[in-house]
Amino acid sequence: MFWMKKKQQSLEVLELAEQCRLEAEALYRSGKYHCAEAVLEVIRKHFSPETPEGVVRSVSGFGGGSGSGCICGAVSGGTVALGLVLREDKKRISHLTRELHTWFKEKYDVTCCKIIRQNHKGVCPVLTGEVAGKIAAMLGRQ
Repeated sequence: MFWMKKKQQSLEVLELAEQCRLEAEALYRSGKYHCAEAVLEVIRKHFSPETPEGVVRSVSGFGGGSGSGCICGAVSGGTVALGLVLREDKKRISHLTRELHTWFKEKYDVTCCKIIRQNHKGVCPVLTGEVAGKIAAMLGRQ
């Protein structure tokens, strides 16, 4: 039945999003990855496994709000991940980037790392996972 297939697909997308959330949070908590790296690594692994792992180092400067406390590294890493997966589909990349920023601002009020860390102490591991999960869910939609 066509409606069962859609429900099944939605369940698969939700399960993958949850798996990405958990993996990104665990990578951050391991101390081996910061927010941007954890988000990019998890999305790369699940949506672009042919991309070398070394690409994750390209976002090393994004942690801690790009070193200055500005834009959240998880959001920055997520934006890079969208480009990595969607490559030439600039329209969709732009649309999903706006969606990510809107969702993040609704959840945390701002995208500024410094303010988030002041207002939500210790949230970075959870936030990193949530961003990875959100991106996986967005990419899983057709």
